[in-house]
Amino acid sequence: MLIKPVSSSQKKDFDRLATHPLQSWAWGEFRQKMGQKVARFGIFKNQEMIGSFQLFFHQVPHLPFSVGYFPKGPMPTPLMIKTLKKVGQKNRAIFIKLEPNVIKSQKSIHQLADKSQKSKLGLTPGKPLFTRHTMIINLEKSEEELMAGFASKTRYNIRLAQKRGVKIVEDNSQKGFEQYWRLMEETTKRQKFYAHNKTYHQLMWQEMNRAGIAHLLRAVYKKETLAAWILFAFNGVLYYPYGASTRRHQEVMASNLMMWEAIRLGKSLGCKKFDLWGTPGPDPEPDDPWFGFHRFKMGYRPEIVEFIGTYDLVLRPVYYQFYLCDDKIRWQFLRLKA
Repeated sequence: MLIKPVSSSQKKDFDRLATHPLQSWAWGEFRQKMGQKVARFGIFKNQEMIGSFQLFFHQVPHLPFSVGYFPKGPMPTPLMIKTLKKVGQKNRAIFIKLEPNVIKSQKSIHQLADKSQKSKLGLTPGKPLFTRHTMIINLEKSEEELMAGFASKTRYNIRLAQKRGVKIVEDNSQKGFEQYWRLMEETTKRQKFYAHNKTYHQLMWQEMNRAGIAHLLRAVYKKETLAAWILFAFNGVLYYPYGASTRRHQEVMASNLMMWEAIRLGKSLGCKKFDLWGTPGPDPEPDDPWFGFHRFKMGYRPEIVEFIGTYDLVLRPVYYQFYLCDDKIRWQFLRLKA
């Protein structure tokens, strides 16, 4: 087995083997445009690429160091960790955060962790950026089977939206993006959570849509856009990473119809699963800020799955402790600002 850097001429194989949209070549192009350094690798056996992964390095302000992020990649192996250490040292990284796209199981736990604080691979449990749980809808069922499996209230709301004349349209234009961003600004102010700025969303949308991964849906009622979602379709899986809505005309249940049409879109694209991009957990408390969204998603009767978790590969232990303190203060400031 051999791990080595890949070039743009190997882009097709790289994407075919990538484990998640955040491991796609297009996502790497987006991160580069946001000022991060991208390191891409192929895993080879007998000259054949059998796996791929990428990670990103963000420069720490006012310091000659960076922080690495390896989102939603494959299960790390000793050879991968050796490669990460080497590229991390080259980029003067304090640490590299790993969030494998690996479902928790007895096998995955055995591969990664033992009873000590650190894993077998020298990884330290870290602060998550992704939620540890997500929800999966099985798109291999027929539309009739899926609809029959939804909660009765969810089925009622879908049909109500249809009856009221709500229309779901795919709009991959700049005008469609502007509608999405207007609602995103409204949503973040209303719900008081931190979100990336317009430049981030604009560049993300451009790169992922150009690659054929991103699809923008709008829920329209009487010529007004009530909700807008950006979906990713990648390697047989549909994902729901971004959504925004207005409180106007809540009585027409536009978001319920949006989810149903997203499911139908995923099936038309040949996707076998619909990853709803996270949940606080199987049983969040009613005062959890994401409880309402969790309850909305549960109406579609998804399966809740748990990932193996978040780990830090620490390369500079002293600076790592300073970074953790600074990061805690920064997030407290962002929450207050939101």
